Amino acid sequence: MVPDKGREMLKTDYVFQATDEPRELERLQMLERRFDPGTQRRMLATGLTTGWHCLEVGAGAGSIVRWLEQRVGPSGKVIALDANPRFLRGSSSSTIEIVQGDICHQDLPTATFDLVHARYVMIHIADYQTAFERMLRCVKPGGWVVIEEPDFQAARAVAGPDEARAAFGRVTAAIERMFTSLGMDYALGAKLPVLFQRHHLSLLSVEHEGHLSAGGGMIPQLMKVSAEQLQSKYVATGMVTESDVAQYCRLADDPDSWAIYYATVAVTGWWQPQCGGRT
Repeated sequence: MVPDKGREMLKTDYVFQATDEPRELERLQMLERRFDPGTQRRMLATGLTTGWHCLEVGAGAGSIVRWLEQRVGPSGKVIALDANPRFLRGSSSSTIEIVQGDICHQDLPTATFDLVHARYVMIHIADYQTAFERMLRCVKPGGWVVIEEPDFQAARAVAGPDEARAAFGRVTAAIERMFTSLGMDYALGAKLPVLFQRHHLSLLSVEHEGHLSAGGGMIPQLMKVSAEQLQSKYVATGMVTESDVAQYCRLADDPDSWAIYYATVAVTGWWQPQCGGRT
């Protein structure tokens, strides 16, 4: 465990940093339930097996870290990096090492990991290209990088009361303004394949999933929890009112409404520097 003396180096502009801890854990566990099966499938496609060394960037509530521990076995290693590992207490073992830090600043071993993974992390980093390059620096030749990020430019309400659909559009605009005001890219997911290509990774797969869902589904409920936690930040953009956020949340509960809340882009790449790869 990295001591708290490194805390001053950590970024403080993570939008969920100061949210209510039980609600944030709820949000992270909802993400895990919805996205872990796809993440696990992508990791297994790399050939993940016993003895591998893996780096999980932004370990969240820890489900992927614990799953990786089972896959790599006692001869492997899993490093769980998180700026605030508050939900990883009790996860440390002889296989798992919890590191508190920021990928842009944390000293990590170079050319060491067979697999580096991040999900919904780079969208929260203004200098995401540096974050990506530092991840690549950690990958051993012949290793793999799996990155999954959202693209909020895909969001739109499809069906539901006119007033609620209009509020949905305003909340989406507020999400964009919130990210851009912090220097972050709310449409980062769509740019991942180009980022991989520019660094000369061989692409195993590029997947794009638009999350079109009726109210009451897992994605609407996830976005409802996010909106409730981030309401003050949305309102602070000047794009929405509290009433807009309330209507957005009601739409997320309405089984007769349909909306694309965002899209997820997942890219898996093979890192082989002697074949042209570079950081």
